[in-house]
Amino acid sequence: MATKKQTTETQNFSKYIRGFWILFLGGVLSIVLIFLLASWGVFGDMPDHTVLENPKTNLASEIISSDGQTLGKFYFNDNRTPVSYDELPQDLIDALIATEDVRFHSHSGIDARGTLRAALTLGGGGGASTISQQLAKQLFHGEGSRNIIERVLQKVKEWIIAIRLERQYTKEEIIAQYFNIYDFLNNADGIRSASRIYFGKEPNMLNLKESAMLVGMFKNSALYNPRRNPEGVKNRRNVVLAQMEKYDYINERERDSLQQTALDIDYSPESHREGIATYFRGYLDGFMKEWIKDNPKPDGTKYNLYNDGLKIYTTIDSRMQQYAEDAVQQHMSRLQKEFFHQNTPDRNPTAPFLDLRKGEIDTLMLRFMKQSERWRHMRYDLKIPSEDVEKSFYKPTEMTVFKWENGKPSEFDTIMKPIDSIRYYKSFLRTGMMSMDPATGHVKAWVGGINYRHFQYDMVKQGKRQVGSTFKPFVYATAIDQLHLSPCDEFPDTPFCIEKNKYGNPEDWCPKNSGNDYGGIRTLKNALANSVNTVTARLMDKVGPQTVIDLVRKLGVESDIPPVPSIALGTPDLSVYEMVGAYATFANKGVYTKPVMVTSITDKNNTVLYQFTPETHDVLSDETAYVTVKLLEGVTQGGSGTRLRGRGADAYRADYREIITGYPYEFTNPIAGKTGTTQNQSDGWFMGMVPNLVTGVWVGGDERSVHFKTITYGQGAAMALPIWGVYMKSCYADEDLNISTGEFEAPIELSINVDCSLLSSDVSPDDDPDTPDDLNGF
Repeated sequence: MATKKQTTETQNFSKYIRGFWILFLGGVLSIVLIFLLASWGVFGDMPDHTVLENPKTNLASEIISSDGQTLGKFYFNDNRTPVSYDELPQDLIDALIATEDVRFHSHSGIDARGTLRAALTLGGGGGASTISQQLAKQLFHGEGSRNIIERVLQKVKEWIIAIRLERQYTKEEIIAQYFNIYDFLNNADGIRSASRIYFGKEPNMLNLKESAMLVGMFKNSALYNPRRNPEGVKNRRNVVLAQMEKYDYINERERDSLQQTALDIDYSPESHREGIATYFRGYLDGFMKEWIKDNPKPDGTKYNLYNDGLKIYTTIDSRMQQYAEDAVQQHMSRLQKEFFHQNTPDRNPTAPFLDLRKGEIDTLMLRFMKQSERWRHMRYDLKIPSEDVEKSFYKPTEMTVFKWENGKPSEFDTIMKPIDSIRYYKSFLRTGMMSMDPATGHVKAWVGGINYRHFQYDMVKQGKRQVGSTFKPFVYATAIDQLHLSPCDEFPDTPFCIEKNKYGNPEDWCPKNSGNDYGGIRTLKNALANSVNTVTARLMDKVGPQTVIDLVRKLGVESDIPPVPSIALGTPDLSVYEMVGAYATFANKGVYTKPVMVTSITDKNNTVLYQFTPETHDVLSDETAYVTVKLLEGVTQGGSGTRLRGRGADAYRADYREIITGYPYEFTNPIAGKTGTTQNQSDGWFMGMVPNLVTGVWVGGDERSVHFKTITYGQGAAMALPIWGVYMKSCYADEDLNISTGEFEAPIELSINVDCSLLSSDVSPDDDPDTPDDLNGF
C-alpha cells in the first residue's frame, strides 16, 4: 500500500507531465497558428497562385542585331534580361548548390537539417536559408527587419513562400529565377547582365572560375564588388571553389590551381552612353516611344520601354557596326591630330574658328553658352539670373573631358573654365556614317558621331549639312532620265551662266571651276568624275531646278530644297540618312526602298507585336539607274575617288598618307562613288556603293567656321573617303558578310552607250585632290 508521501509525489509528477504536454502542444499549435495566420495574410500580404506564377520583376528591353547579338538595352534601374536554365553552364549551377544549398534537390523548400543546426548553434554553424527561401526573399519581401518579432514573422512568410514556390516550379526553374533576380551591382541585374558586364560574354560561355566568382557574390554583392574589392572577391571565389571540392564537384588539384589565378575581369559596362551602336540606340529610343504611343497593350495600358522586357529586332549587323566604329575611330583620331596641329594659337589666333572676327566669335560663344545644359539648369531649374549664369562660365571648374588617346576615345579629369571647355569641344571634328543594303533597305551600320558620351547630337539622321558635289549625280540622273543622255556625251568645259530671272534668279548665276581651271570638251563621265561645275550648270539649265527637286523627293529626301540653279553644286543641307537612301535607289535599279531599322518587336513572352512592311516605289527606269551608276564608277576610275584603287601612293607626302588612314586601299572590284567638298572645306563627304551595300560618310566641324584652312586635308577625299575605305576593307575581310565584289547588274535592254573608252575626250585626268564646289550665288 502506497504511503501518503508517495501518492503526493506521483500526483506532482503527473502534474508536471501534463504541464509539459500542454506547453509542448500549445507551442506546436501556436507555431501552426502563426503559419496559418501568415498564410492567410494576417501579418501582411502574401502572393497568391497568380502572383507566384507571374512574379513582378522589371525587365529591360533588349535591342537585338540582325546576327543575333545584343546591341544594348533600355532600362531605368533594372538591367535585367532573363535566361532559361538551359542557358546556364553546369559549373555555375554546381557552384551555387555547393555553396548555398547542398541538399537543394532533396528538400521541398525548407532544409530541416540545416534549420535544426542553425537553431542549436544559434547560427554559428552557418545559415539555413535554402535557395528557394532566398528566392522568396528576393521576390516578395526583401531584407529583414531589425525588430526580432518582425524578423521571425518575415522568416515564417519566407518559409511559406518557399514551399509554395517548390510546388509551383521545378527545381530547374527555381535556380534560373534565382540567378535572374539577383543584383550583382554595376547595372548587372541578373546573371546575363553580370556575365556580359564582368566578363564580356553570355552566361553559357562562363568558365569554372568565372562561375565561382559570380556565385561568391551571392553572399553580399555590396561587399564583394569586383570593381571596389577585388581582393575580397577573389577570397570569396576561393571559398566557393573549396565548397565545390568538398562536395566532389571538382578535385583538389583543380581547386588549388584555380585558387591561384587572377579574377581576369573584362569590365564591359552596359549603359545608355557606352557600348556599341550608341547613336543608333539613341535614335531607337525615340522610335520606340512613338511606337508605344500608337500601340497600347490589349488592356489599353501603355507598354513601358524600360520595364516590360520588350525585344526589338533590328537590321544592324553587329560585325559591320563594329567595323564602322573602328574605321571612324582610326581615321578621326588621326585627322583630329592634324587639325590640332594646324590650329595652334600661333598658327591660328582664332582657333578653332576660321574666317571670323573677334566680335563674331564672341557672339557665337554666347549662343553656345545659352544652348548648354549648364545654362539650362542654372537659369531655368535654379532660377539664377542670366548675368550670374554667364559669369559662372568664367570660373574654373572640375570636369571630365573627352580626348583621343592611341586612336581610341578617352577622358581625363581637369580644371577648366566652362567657356574654355566649349571652345575645346567645338575644335573636335564630327562625323556621320550609315551603311545600307539597297535591295532590302536594311540599315547595317549607323555611327552618328565620334563619342556618344560627350557628343550626343546624331549626325546620321538628326544633323544636316551642305552636301557639295554629292548632289551632282541627282542632276545627272535627271538629265539622263529626261534627255536620254549618255555618259559619253560631250559638253564644253567653258565659263557658263544662267541668266537673271531664269528659274527665279535675281541675278546671273555664273559658277566657276576650282582655280578657274577649264578643260575644253569633256564627256559627262569625265565631268562628274572631276566635279566640273560648269558642265553640271549646263545640265541644270537644260532640265531646270524643279525637275531635279521632283526627282530628289522621289528618292526619299524630305529636307527643304529651294528651286534655284545653285542647288546643282550642293547648297542644300541634307542628312546622311537621306543621302544613303537616295543613292541606294541607283544601286537598286531605280527602285527606292525606305531605310529600315526595326524588323519586329516582341513582348517578354515572344509574342509578336510589330512586323515591318517594306516601303518601296519606282523612281527611275533600270536603264537610267544603271547609267548613273556607270557615271559614278568613273569617280573611282579616274577622279577624286581614284585613291581607292591604290594608284599614286608615292605622290603623297608621308604625313598625308598617314592621315588618309588605310591608304593605299587597293580595291579592284567595281565601286561607284562620289566625293563632296563644300566651300571653305567646311564639309567633306563620300558616298560609296557596291551592288549590295551603299554607305555614306560625312565629316566636318560642329560649326562651319571650324574647318581646315586648305583643300589638302579639307576635301571629301581626305576627310570622309578614308572611313569608307577602312570600313570596306574590314567588311571584305569578313567573308561571312558576303559583300559583293562583282559588277552592277546591267538591264536586259540597254539603249544608252556607257563605254566611253574609245573617245579621245574621255582621258583620265591627273589624280588631283577633289576640288571644292563654288557655292557663290543662291
